[in-house]
Amino acid sequence: MHPTYTKYYYPYVSPLDPCQPITKKSYSTPPNLYMGFQPPNLPQFNTAKEALYRGTLWPALYDDYPNKDYRGDQK
Repeated sequence: MHPTYTKYYYPYVSPLDPCQPITKKSYSTPPNLYMGFQPPNLPQFNTAKEALYRGTLWPALYDDYPNKDYRGDQK
């Protein structure tokens, strides 16, 4: 079973709030939360430039953090 990296929650909506409420919000969780530990001999990115661009040395720990417009937030 693969974990879902996008989590959803439903914030409190006050009846006195003057703004239109956001009924469903989402956030992204990093992949390292679901690993438990870093296994030995984990594959690395081929070049240092690619690793710096991704922000991690290991592809297994990379997450592109999708745009909130595509995560399923509702207004």
